[in-house]
Amino acid sequence: MSTAPAPAGLVPGTGAAPARRQAIIEVHKLVKRFGDHVVHDGLELEVYRGELLSIVGGSGTGKTVLLRQIVGLERPTSGTIRVFGEDVMTLPPARMQALRNRWGLQFQRGALFSALSVIDNIALPLRELRTLPDNLICQSALLKLQLVGLSARDADKMPADLSGGMVKRVALARALALEPELVFLDEPTAGLDPMGADDYVALIRELREELGLTVVMVTHDLDTLVALSDRVAVLADRKVLAAAPIPELLHIDHPFIREYFLGERARRALTALPPPHAPSGEA
Repeated sequence: MSTAPAPAGLVPGTGAAPARRQAIIEVHKLVKRFGDHVVHDGLELEVYRGELLSIVGGSGTGKTVLLRQIVGLERPTSGTIRVFGEDVMTLPPARMQALRNRWGLQFQRGALFSALSVIDNIALPLRELRTLPDNLICQSALLKLQLVGLSARDADKMPADLSGGMVKRVALARALALEPELVFLDEPTAGLDPMGADDYVALIRELREELGLTVVMVTHDLDTLVALSDRVAVLADRKVLAAAPIPELLHIDHPFIREYFLGERARRALTALPPPHAPSGEA
């Protein structure tokens, strides 16, 4: 089965995905309430193997809440969430942990443990498994450190000694520690200066291609969105309004889409999009 990102997206409810595209995340009729406040109401979403899907939405639309429900850190009020074919709401703890080992999660601010060195932060997921001797765990953690563009000289540093960009790279190395198939990124370029953000986007693109990852990314940054996304899921009105490539979203008449994708800043970012391919047989 091909793992290449699919060129076309779907608006929920318009039809089934082509047979060659395997959905590895399936969210169906999701409802999430906090007391009387409804965040999601009948939300539908699929993520296909090999793609990078970005999630966008206005403040309070529940982007991070959706991510936390998918990875089992937050329990939905109702509905189903299946990852790799498994219902995350009904799995026993041991099976859920085995499922979690197949994905990595980079939190928005890194969430590094301040009392642990860089190498120990990266090694933590492997140590929790208790399946490898510590010398092999350290070797693996050093490889992941180098994979994200840092060196062995950084291994003994403490989180307080790192720049914002280094914190994000260490957090990404930890997310990759168990060599996952699926990676979740929560605002990966937030807080970075433009040059740092560009470097980090290039790193994500390179790692995705080299490791064959499926990536789900929450972001508000238009440049990051345009540079990396195969499809974008737009959260509005308590559901996924649409999940499609950016050029298709531009044809949807909705206040948030008009404001987000058609404003002056968005138009500057969208100039980075490649021109549409001519149909077969045309010059």
